[in-house]
Amino acid sequence: MYKNKLILGIITARGGSKGVPRKNIRPLAGKPLIAHSILRGKGSKYIDRLVLSSDDEEIIGVGRSYGAEVPFVRPAELATDTAKSLPVIQHAIEFCEKQEGRKYDLIALFEPTAPMGLSEDVDKCIEIAAENDADSVLGIEEVGDWHPVRAKKIVNGRIEPFIIPEPEGMRRQDQEKAYFRNGSVYILRRDNLMENDSLWGEVSLPYIMPEERSTNIDNEVDFVRAEYWFKKRGY
Repeated sequence: MYKNKLILGIITARGGSKGVPRKNIRPLAGKPLIAHSILRGKGSKYIDRLVLSSDDEEIIGVGRSYGAEVPFVRPAELATDTAKSLPVIQHAIEFCEKQEGRKYDLIALFEPTAPMGLSEDVDKCIEIAAENDADSVLGIEEVGDWHPVRAKKIVNGRIEPFIIPEPEGMRRQDQEKAYFRNGSVYILRRDNLMENDSLWGEVSLPYIMPEERSTNIDNEVDFVRAEYWFKKRGY
């Protein structure tokens, strides 16, 4: 707990993965990918319960071997390619609350595809959420060279600005800072999730993270990048 907030950690990991088959249990820095999220959650000072939501027996077995609790098997309709995150999280919350006969205040969401964050990042975000009564606190990273003002699209074979024209001669240091969600940390207010059917809500606060803790695993290159950062960290 933190400031009397009851906190449920949820790890979401379905079996299907088209881009990188069996991605969630593929080795990274000497451990299955999902293990990094489990250990990050177990290392939190504040999380009261940590559960794994999965439909896959092998993922469930790996999860349990690293200390994740698996009180249910995710329903098949929530494990398809088109299944949204919100109902998956709501299902886990409803199951745990019914089982325990109590209601949680905050949800710490862990996605195995974002393995680089630290337990300290999770706890800091929990503190920010609890102290500010936020609907959500999200880990973000500055976009750097991939600034949206430089984005382009092709219309009738010609290059045009994607959003707004890029100012002539604009230097990187003159651009307004832009950020993207890195997937490493999500702290979500339970009532907003359940009553408003909203992941982020109206009051969403930032937690800025460095590049070395922001790699998201979507393809083979991301695995190489993550291995590099883990080696730099000393793992």
